[in-house]
Amino acid sequence: MLATNILDRIGNTPLVRLDHIARGLPVPVYGKCEFLNPGGSVKDRLALALVSDAEQRGVLRPGMTLVEATAGNTGVGLALVASIRGYRLACVMPEKMSVDKRASLAALGAEVIITTNAPPHDPRNFRQVAARLAVEHGWFLTDQFGSPANAHIHEQTTGPEIVAQLGAQVGAFVCGAGTGGTITGVGRHLKTHAPSATIVLADPIGSRLAHLVDASHPDHDASYRVEGIGGSEPPAVLDLSVIDGAERVSDEESFAMAIRLIREEGLLVGGSSGTAVVAALRVAGRGAVSGPVVALLADSWDRYFSTPWLNVVAPCRTIDG
Repeated sequence: MLATNILDRIGNTPLVRLDHIARGLPVPVYGKCEFLNPGGSVKDRLALALVSDAEQRGVLRPGMTLVEATAGNTGVGLALVASIRGYRLACVMPEKMSVDKRASLAALGAEVIITTNAPPHDPRNFRQVAARLAVEHGWFLTDQFGSPANAHIHEQTTGPEIVAQLGAQVGAFVCGAGTGGTITGVGRHLKTHAPSATIVLADPIGSRLAHLVDASHPDHDASYRVEGIGGSEPPAVLDLSVIDGAERVSDEESFAMAIRLIREEGLLVGGSSGTAVVAALRVAGRGAVSGPVVALLADSWDRYFSTPWLNVVAPCRTIDG
């Protein structure tokens, strides 16, 4: 295929059946391989949508500086878009995010600004810092957590792709929520075009979002190590009304499943993909859905090589001669 530029290759990612990990379950489980986007994550869709929307509204012009509060993946996507469209980029990240993400963003030419791991209303919080820098420097805040373009791009692309790939008989869609745009947009599309589908939030233990979906889950706000999903408050983009249920998943379960996806299915994914698949297996195993279960595989393993869960030193043999 010929592409005008790399942005043309965003989206239209495959569904891959998890034949080993989901063997023996009542319904098949598929992974939506968003880590195969050019920038390695589902956030490529969002990055292109945010910039295109701002350009169409006339509030963004070539040569301006974009600034975004990001766990890393949206920053990578924005760096790709910025390089093609002629913008500079500053990314504000909490310190809990991997050094691999920092290195990737710096290599892509972005300015990387690290903040403390502060709660949402603390002025040191990464979102608060990004908004303040936008005002102080006259930068354009792309605002992934608040822009309607976020959920809209998934309602217009990711959701229709899943229906086209599986037909209208989708049993469930399972996804974590960082900004909430993916689960909101896909959920809205499926509610109309595959109305029997159940929309399930996969949430790290320590996040409050599962409780906000289903009050039977503990109202628990604590630290966790999985990156890019969960939170103590729902972002403006997240539409809780489209979510039918939630599954809480521990760090240990998430990372162990990510390793299994890498080694047993050949899917080179990160920790939040493990979270989604653990939740998807539970949904599929209960026998309450009649069609395939789709888990979102959000990003690639290459941004976690330095983290303890993936930084495994394998035994090696040396042979002389």
